[in-house]
Order: sequence, then C-alpha cells, then structure tokens
Amino acid sequence: MKKFLTLFAFLLVSGWSTAHAVDWNWKGDVRYRYESKIKSDDDNSRDRHRIRVRLGVYPWITEELSAGVQLSTAGSGDPVSRNQTLGDGFTAKDINLNEAFIDYHPMFFDGKANFLLGKRAVKSTLIRVNDLVWDSDLTLEGMSFQFGKKGSKQRSGLNAVVGYYIIDELKKSESDPFFWAAQLAYTGQAGDLGFMFGAGYYDYNNIAGAGDDVLGDWADGEGFFGNSNSGGEYDFDYNTLELFANVGGKFTGNLPWKLYGQYAMNVADGVEEDDKGYVIGFKLGKAKKVGQWELDANYSYIEKDAVLGAYTDSDRWGGGTDGQGIEIGGKYHLVQNMTLGLKYLGHEIGIDSDENLHVLQADMVVKF
Repeated sequence: MKKFLTLFAFLLVSGWSTAHAVDWNWKGDVRYRYESKIKSDDDNSRDRHRIRVRLGVYPWITEELSAGVQLSTAGSGDPVSRNQTLGDGFTAKDINLNEAFIDYHPMFFDGKANFLLGKRAVKSTLIRVNDLVWDSDLTLEGMSFQFGKKGSKQRSGLNAVVGYYIIDELKKSESDPFFWAAQLAYTGQAGDLGFMFGAGYYDYNNIAGAGDDVLGDWADGEGFFGNSNSGGEYDFDYNTLELFANVGGKFTGNLPWKLYGQYAMNVADGVEEDDKGYVIGFKLGKAKKVGQWELDANYSYIEKDAVLGAYTDSDRWGGGTDGQGIEIGGKYHLVQNMTLGLKYLGHEIGIDSDENLHVLQADMVVKF
C-alpha cells in the first residue's frame, strides 16, 4: 500500500507526461461531520466527529478509452462507509483504494456505450435514484456494460446496464458469492416536466445457507444486517426486483423540484413474507451555486428480506433492513465549492418494534 501511495503522489506532482493522456480530470472532496445518535432505550447519546476524504484522477486517454483511480478514508472497514471517526489519540488515519477501473467506449456505439472493468462507485455504475438498495458510499467490483449512461447521469432516451459483480473469492469456486444486475430505464421530457422511470433486477448467488462471513472478512461476526437467519446462516437467497422513478420541474421563479420513489421486492424461492420495501421523497431547490439551497425529505420502509441488508443505506436505523421512518435534510452553498448541510433521521429499529433511533448530522463539504 505504501508503494502505491508513493506512486500516486509522484503522478500528482509530475503530471505523468504522455502524448495520449491529455486530460487528467483530478477530483476530490473533504467532508467534516458532527453526528449525534440516541436510541429510545438509552439515556445517553453517541456524539462523533467524523471525516470523509476522497481524491481521484479520471484520465481521458483517447476518444475510446478512459480510466479512474480514487483513494479515500477507510471508514469502519465495511463497504458502505468511508467515514473516519476522529479520536484514538491523534493517530494517523487509514487511506484505501476506493476506485480503480478501465472504461472502454468504442466509437461504433457513437459514445453512448461503456464497457467497464474494475472497482467503481455504485452511482456511476448502476442507475440509482436513492439508497433503498445501494448505499451511496458503495463501490462495486466486477464488469459492467452501460448504454446511455454517462457517469452518474442518464442521457435522454433509453438507458440500460448489465453487470456481473464479485462479492468474495472463496477456496471453492462453486460457492463464491456474486450477483448479476440488469437495469432498463427511460429518461425524457413532457412539456416542462422531466422524468425518468425504470426497473432493475439483482440476482444474488450462494447467499442462502451461508454464514455472515459470506460477504467477506469484514462481515464475520457482524450479524446478518436485519436479514432472516437461523443456525448462523442466511435463510434465503436475494433476487431483488426494483422499480424506480422520478419527475421534476420548476416552480415560478425557477425553483427546481423533484418527486422520487423506489420499490423493491425479493422474488427468490421460499420468500413469502417480509419481502418488500420502498422509499418515497420530495426535493426542493438545488444547492449548485453560491447562495442556492435545497431541501430533501423522504419516508422509507424496508422489511427484513426485501434486499440484502449489508449494502443498503448505513444511516437508517443503524444500517441494514427491518425498519421505517423519515429523513429531513437541507443544504446551503455558502461559498464557492463549499456547502453546509443538516439532516435529521427518525426511524424505528424493527418494523414491529417500539425501539427508535434519532440521528442528527451536520456537514461541511468542500469539493475541488
């Protein structure tokens, strides 16, 4: 890892001069977060100061070839967090490889298709409306084919994604956990309204009957993230069907708004209950430029086996499935490249439980 960091720093200083790599596209962000959590059965809150740092380079090498490498704070060692809690006696914080991918976009597809290999952020890999199925910090590993998708955005018209993603590599290849993904969506305009609707299907393999370490060493002993289990093993496979959509426009005065929703259902054999989940939300404004603001509110409901709990949002009810509640957040663009944000999350831990979790997050984010 030290050798890799040395090489990365050398490239940053030298520019790695080459006749073909004409546009390096350096990107990064730093987030400082104060977070306070309190459970209904606990008189004391947990207060943390946390940072998230990401620095990457995304060279456009030729008209048909690009790539990306990104380093980030290591987070808590799981795939759905890049937050590093401050403390531990001022010790240095870990930096890990967060993205490393090749993007081949042949000219015969007129620039509308991408063949991706490697590790890449989920929002740039799959079509993602919100975090019902995928946490925003997740970076998938494997192979993807995209049509009509450009980074985290979708072009007008038809968009499609097909992918194969490796969860872990075990000694016996027939039991390696992995999943297939297929998505189809349409993005368009109807008068003053913009819209997008689509569907996705995620077919997991070798989950049922496996222990919690099937997701990798990071999950060993961490439980099953809300999913049904018995005898230390997952009870079911997860073949999740997702429907998603959004519609938006502008109020008088050019104030943008967007209504969005997701619905997910596990259609794997043997799953007959606790198999559904949804998120519905509304966003007002867009904090893109200095002086602009935005508000976002949503309600989420996820039953135990609607999705594989390890990869859904890590902030709701402490992460995983089996919960419901609201999120209300706001953001303000204070100065160039810096935003301030505040979010409240109020959720039930367990749909049939009386236990609640209240979370307050205050963020300062600088992008460069």
